Amino acid sequence: MKKTLLTTLLLGCMTASVAQPRCNADGTVTFQYRNDSAKTVMVDVQFAGRKEMTRGADGTWTVTLGAKGDPKTPVVPDMYPYCFVVDGISVMDPENPQYFPNEGFKNSLLEIPGGGKLPHDIRSDVAHGRLEYVHYYSKSLGATNNAIVYLPPSYISDPQKKYPVFYLISGTTDTEEVYYKVGRVNYILDNLIADKQAKEMIIVLPYGNPTKLLATPPAQGMPQTQFGGDVFSKDLINDLMPYVEKNYRTINNADHRAIGGFSRGGNQALFNGLTNLDKFAYLCSYSSFTSTDIPQVYDNAAETNKKIRLFWLGVGTDDFLYGNARDYMEYLDKKGIRSVKEFTTDKFGHTWMNAKYFLAKTLPLLFNKKVAEEAMKNGQPAPAATGQEQQFTPGVMARLFPKPIVSPEYGDQGVTFRFKAPEAKKVELDCEILPENVAMQRDSDGVWSITMSELLFETFKYCFVVDGTSVCDPSNMYLSPDRGFKYSIADNPHSPFNFASQGDIPHGRTGYDVDRQEAWYMSQMPTQGMTMPKFIQLVPGEGDTMESWFKVGGADAIADRLLADGKTKPCIITTSSLDFMQQSGMPQMPGFSPKVLRADDYPTWSQRRRALFKLLLDLGKEPNPTFPGIPGGGGFGGGGMDGGF
Repeated sequence: MKKTLLTTLLLGCMTASVAQPRCNADGTVTFQYRNDSAKTVMVDVQFAGRKEMTRGADGTWTVTLGAKGDPKTPVVPDMYPYCFVVDGISVMDPENPQYFPNEGFKNSLLEIPGGGKLPHDIRSDVAHGRLEYVHYYSKSLGATNNAIVYLPPSYISDPQKKYPVFYLISGTTDTEEVYYKVGRVNYILDNLIADKQAKEMIIVLPYGNPTKLLATPPAQGMPQTQFGGDVFSKDLINDLMPYVEKNYRTINNADHRAIGGFSRGGNQALFNGLTNLDKFAYLCSYSSFTSTDIPQVYDNAAETNKKIRLFWLGVGTDDFLYGNARDYMEYLDKKGIRSVKEFTTDKFGHTWMNAKYFLAKTLPLLFNKKVAEEAMKNGQPAPAATGQEQQFTPGVMARLFPKPIVSPEYGDQGVTFRFKAPEAKKVELDCEILPENVAMQRDSDGVWSITMSELLFETFKYCFVVDGTSVCDPSNMYLSPDRGFKYSIADNPHSPFNFASQGDIPHGRTGYDVDRQEAWYMSQMPTQGMTMPKFIQLVPGEGDTMESWFKVGGADAIADRLLADGKTKPCIITTSSLDFMQQSGMPQMPGFSPKVLRADDYPTWSQRRRALFKLLLDLGKEPNPTFPGIPGGGGFGGGGMDGGF
């Protein structure tokens, strides 16, 4: 092969940048970007808008900005999405490891530290919970769905304790990762628990647009704003909640369940909460509203008020949804339904700064009847309409969410990649398993495309090169979590080693330890007669992160499939050096030696996946070792997967 993965990474770095944004002592931020091919570069950041950058003698583009673009006004500490606009094309900052997970737009994240005073600050003086990525078969979807589960710090150390559950849904085009990576819900709750300001709870982060996960999308699509009988609602009630209550230690009644969300997720939360008041007593809407046509709810205020412990509604007065949200609040007032209302004026409208602020306000109220009731008693009426409020109209919807470009698209003839760049002179496909870039063709709408039949069943990283600038695919929600330039991931959803096509099989869980920068996967374990599982250490390659072996390498999906087919043994896969065994005091077995697979021994992710596949097959032929001195081999994890790993 003429071009290895390392070469591909170097090519990506050549087209961009020199440093992450620098937070200056005076509260301003300096952005830097390196691109020798660019004619014009701007930075687009939430606190200042779109501003031109200046190219220096060394070819580095720079600009220093304060709030609203004024270099003399300090920026309020918080987290802000941003990107560079290079000759009219939006690109992420290739030197910033933090990014905004989204189905469409791709932004990097700027964090201006608050000195430990912000609700979402990552504090070293508090215990941190953990996050598990779970997959489960959804009968409502007819396919595998996914979610993220936050477990409070005491969940592992106190194996008898049961917890209330908060189902928290992110907005339109967001993935299930956004409330974690942008909303920082785990750190906000960690801090509140440590300060004894919130109850311990499990938080479940569903994916709000599950039909996008299907290997074959519905013929007519599934409108994301349609509620009542939709797949998301059915999956939430009939599939996700039963999965959570089966696999985690939960308290299963309305007084111990809450539901909330941001934007579309707030709509989904309110609709499902109000139509299932036997299941949810705490309802939260962040920058949203929902249907006023829900039978037996709005016209029966006395009964509804008895069932709801907390009905919390927050929105910014500068949000494009403010008019609709205010109208909904006024509707509730007129119907005699109690609610708590919160308004902001300084968080740039429909933003995740608002979402984090609203979380910090509501988490202390959840599952605390006395505090919640006090908040409800003090709830104020909706402000009077002025006639100047922004309204969410079909025109606004079309502007914010234009018809999407489908890329990559898998068909009988191959996989088609598309990228819209009407002003570009040349666009190429760059992927790690091709010896050189391949030219794409432009249509009359300015959409560049190419169909590759030989790549149909491969998994690989790729990007577009637009007039010399490398750009990830904005239509592909799957990004490679690299340290530098973030490539997109092509992974055929029809493959048996893609979660979308796996059917009704057991799945393990994947967790990421941010403090130690380690990833762990534990396969589904038998409940009886289990011996010690196999251990596999996956060593990330140069430029990889702890997530790479799972999000690009598909280690969890491959293990799930082979285990379901009886071709391998229960296993634990980790990027750790496995020194945890010595640290935790686990019994050591004579001759114990985990299998090790190093990413840098293979030039492409396609080859790495094949190597892992073979390793798992070979493990399936070996006998399982047992813990010495434990009858029948003992168990692992202390009673099912709740014991942790």
